[in-house]
Amino acid sequence: MYNLLKTINNPDALRCLERRQLKTLADELRAFMLDSVSQTGGHLSSNLGTVELTIALHYVFDTPRDRIIWDVGHQTYPHKILTGRRDKMSTLRQWNGISGFPRRSESEYDTFGTAHSSTSISAALGMAVASKLKSEDRYVIAVIGDGAMTAGEAFEGLNNAGVCEDIPLLVILNDNGMSISPPVGALNRYLARLMSGQFYATAKKSVERVLRHAPPMLKLARKLEEHAKGMVVPATLFEEFGFNYIGPIDGHDLDSLIPTLQNIQGLYGPQFLHVVTKKGQGYKLAEADPVLYHGPGKFNPAEGIKLAESSRKTYAQVFGEWLCNAAELDMRIVGITPAMREGSGLVEFERRFPQRYFDVGIAEQHAITFAAGLAAEGLRPIVAIYSTFLQRGYDQLIHDVALQNLPVMFALDRAGLVGADGATHAGVYDIAYLRCIPNMVVMTPANENECQQMLYIGLELDGPSAVRYPRGIASEQTSKKQLSVIPIGKGEIQRQSKAQTSHRVAILAFGSMLEPSLTAAQEFDATVANMRFVKPLDELLVRQLADTHELLVIIEEGCIMGGAGSACLEFLQSAGVNRAVLQLGLPDRFIDHGESSRLLAECGLDAAGIASAIRGRLLSSQ
Repeated sequence: MYNLLKTINNPDALRCLERRQLKTLADELRAFMLDSVSQTGGHLSSNLGTVELTIALHYVFDTPRDRIIWDVGHQTYPHKILTGRRDKMSTLRQWNGISGFPRRSESEYDTFGTAHSSTSISAALGMAVASKLKSEDRYVIAVIGDGAMTAGEAFEGLNNAGVCEDIPLLVILNDNGMSISPPVGALNRYLARLMSGQFYATAKKSVERVLRHAPPMLKLARKLEEHAKGMVVPATLFEEFGFNYIGPIDGHDLDSLIPTLQNIQGLYGPQFLHVVTKKGQGYKLAEADPVLYHGPGKFNPAEGIKLAESSRKTYAQVFGEWLCNAAELDMRIVGITPAMREGSGLVEFERRFPQRYFDVGIAEQHAITFAAGLAAEGLRPIVAIYSTFLQRGYDQLIHDVALQNLPVMFALDRAGLVGADGATHAGVYDIAYLRCIPNMVVMTPANENECQQMLYIGLELDGPSAVRYPRGIASEQTSKKQLSVIPIGKGEIQRQSKAQTSHRVAILAFGSMLEPSLTAAQEFDATVANMRFVKPLDELLVRQLADTHELLVIIEEGCIMGGAGSACLEFLQSAGVNRAVLQLGLPDRFIDHGESSRLLAECGLDAAGIASAIRGRLLSSQ
């Protein structure tokens, strides 16, 4: 099994194959990847769609001397398998295993990390210009797809690259959403090979030289060329950016891909190749439902994914149900997502309120300013966005929303560590980067009930707010059936020390850290406060606990530097209160991928880790 694939440990071995063997290699690679991902979990649909394209790129170009930048990063499993990591696929996205995204420290073939989308063209242009400045002869290829062309940065890169006429740059649009053109056939294959060939390029330059001294005729010739190509291909847009457009071609047809790429190698200046692929290619279940098979857990390929019902809800489901209920009562509510409908729990909202649902694509900056415009006209926009992606719209958050004090609410999913997706997707910094912004209210619910309550609070505010909640199952430890009013900026004591006189330890827990804090507190008979709000901070509660306890332990699932603990320390310092404080949170380093419980334990944020840290601090103070 996989007899041919087992001989390919690097692209040099791939390039030694005969062309007729590549189809067999593609079949084996696709089968191996399906088998591997079904055992580990990971991204599947997008990777099934890039098998032939990956083979063709490594077959034609001299990688890693020639640079390939993959964007989005979750389409790179075939690339990893062909570049020496086949035997490590069993460790994919696991502790001490290989990443699910390109990673420079992992392989010389991973030339640029691209876990967040739409960065490839800018990075590729930088590499191409660097090669020119260093007089190095190499091609740079950016493979962009999976909706990444909807982001403004992609077009910023195109705009800049189009004026660099003398660089060896190829941008490949992996069109797997059928958003630009339908599937293509023999005519388009022929045209692609023709337009990528030397004859076409030479003829085009010759005509331009002849007509250069007759500008009206040159302009007419270019218009005729645009219209002729536009009859069969959507070339005009990319040619206006200064690229030579080639395609569209079938991205699963090696007999089309390889000659086209070989022809492009002989062209100079920015090239744009449009390939059409199909998500889930070769696995019928994924072809039929590429969304379901986008990022599955473990499953049996013969049976497909079996959806198991759970009595407990995820935070995304809690948010989605709340949003539908709120929208039923308030016509001002508008839901916005930057291409994260399923992940953010907006499927039902789109079905019930299609006129008030907006998926703006992978365009976080636009999403936030769009929301600001809605809010300026009296609507109540709610931006459902992952914490890590809100970072991409930080300027808009400050200038377009907060500075104007507009009532935009951010439902921040994936706050804290996110397990297998690793450092690029972890919501580690939101507390620190939100609490420093004037007018912002920052809330950290500890359970399902509080999440709903805080979403209602944000909806009623006349300024910007954020409700941050973690990935996965909502905590039910302190959940109540009836919603009660939570005063803004007020925490509550969840566990009171039984000591009659001297209270040694008070734990100030923010959000997801309440549950492990309550467990750890039992060893020390510690008081535990559910702080609920980072901003405004419950300063009266902080002062009360400082006055009655010897040690304050502040715990958050976010970066320690500038986080909720820093907010408490700033208040204590300004109030002139001198009290011993232990800050627990995420350290000043990027946290790798792995099972979430393992990562929390590694950072000392499980119950055992919290108890150990308190124990150590108490011993050191004796």
